[in-house]
Amino acid sequence: MTAEPDRSQPVRRTTAIVAIGVAGLLTVLGLLLVIGAFTEDSAIESDTGRANADVVSVAFGRTLVRFQTPDGAEHTPSGGVLYPEALEEGQVVRVEYDQGNPDLVRVAGRGATLTVLPVSTTLLVGWLVVGGLVWWLRSRGPLHIRPLLPRRIRV
Repeated sequence: MTAEPDRSQPVRRTTAIVAIGVAGLLTVLGLLLVIGAFTEDSAIESDTGRANADVVSVAFGRTLVRFQTPDGAEHTPSGGVLYPEALEEGQVVRVEYDQGNPDLVRVAGRGATLTVLPVSTTLLVGWLVVGGLVWWLRSRGPLHIRPLLPRRIRV
């Protein structure tokens, strides 16, 4: 009696590689998000302007505010305000903006550190799911991923 070849092995291997690749991509995107938040905060902190802003619109993708700069110009940044948690339409909120680029605006007192916890939690959960999936795939038999990696040349 001979054992049947494992025909699911290539599918399991491909699934594991794709899952690890997606988790890796999400990790890179999460890191870029955090780096971008700190970069934008740095720009605001290097030339900070302060104003009271009216919350014009609250939507899933962005929260729009309208404020005036000391020169009398009115600004409604099309990208919305940074760190808009718990803002409501019609509310007046204190904002900080980059005087060189008034479209870069955040709610006063809030900063890039607010992005670290949600991003790290999302990445942790993502890697736990991928780890569980790879463990489960591996429990069904060997994945033979190692042959796909380049071999070291021994001298």
